[in-house]
Amino acid sequence: MVGVPSRHKSLVLLAGVIILQVLLLAVQIKRESQGRLIRVWTVGIISPFERASSSSYSWVRDVWRHYFALRGTTRDNEQLRRDLNELKLRNSQLEGKAAEADRLAGLLHFKELHEDVPMIFARVIGTSAGSASLTIQLDRGEQDKIRRNMAVITPDGVVGKVIETYPNASQVLLLTDKESGVGAMVAESRDQGHVEGPVGGSGEPLLSMKYVPDDDGVNVGEHVITSGMDRIFPRDLPVGTIVEVKPGTTFKQIKVKPAASLERLEEVIVLLTQQPLDLKKEAAPALVKTHPGASASPPPVVRR
Repeated sequence: MVGVPSRHKSLVLLAGVIILQVLLLAVQIKRESQGRLIRVWTVGIISPFERASSSSYSWVRDVWRHYFALRGTTRDNEQLRRDLNELKLRNSQLEGKAAEADRLAGLLHFKELHEDVPMIFARVIGTSAGSASLTIQLDRGEQDKIRRNMAVITPDGVVGKVIETYPNASQVLLLTDKESGVGAMVAESRDQGHVEGPVGGSGEPLLSMKYVPDDDGVNVGEHVITSGMDRIFPRDLPVGTIVEVKPGTTFKQIKVKPAASLERLEEVIVLLTQQPLDLKKEAAPALVKTHPGASASPPPVVRR
């Protein structure tokens, strides 16, 4: 240990005595409101450290709590997001099933109205991949008595005709294909013509009605029905509604909007015969229960 020089011992002893006296006085002296002076000094020295320690502890505690709280909130948000996505998927599935139930109810109602007409329901299982040919594939074929050139319809109207058959499937050429055609006439005036797909295979969703003389009175909004002259479709089936009429050199240029929703086909009816369907029975109730996105059935046709 380093020794204190003898000449400084008296000074150190004096300083120690003075400090001891001050401490003794501090212990004995009382402040009116703060107690003994030594306590005041001690509190004054320790208080800043206590405040700093308390602030640090509070900050660390808040950060720790917020960290775990945020982690819990993140987990909750992720779970809620998963639950929401599952509910959206479930809702979409339920809407699809409801729409399918509506369509099937419409088909059954149509069949009940025409019990004497041989027909079969088929589901659309595929569509043509290119624009060169507009066709659909059905899940019914030769084993179900489906043959080429049979008429394919929905309760709304004409869809097309069967062009190929297989044991358990068949192919249908849609009305909107450039190679399609159906014998037709205007329901109101009974003017006959021929309805074909868009010229040039443009994929336009409108049909072209040809061979209606210029002097015949045909107006926008009139209904086009099958004439039965093509020996494929029974007469008086809805084909579409006239949306445009222009004069030509010999025949009118007429555009027809299809009655059936050919771009949203899911179930169809294949007629196993050319026996006419008496559509006058359908004047009271609607053919199909309307569902968002479904097209309404055209007005019934009255035969003359």
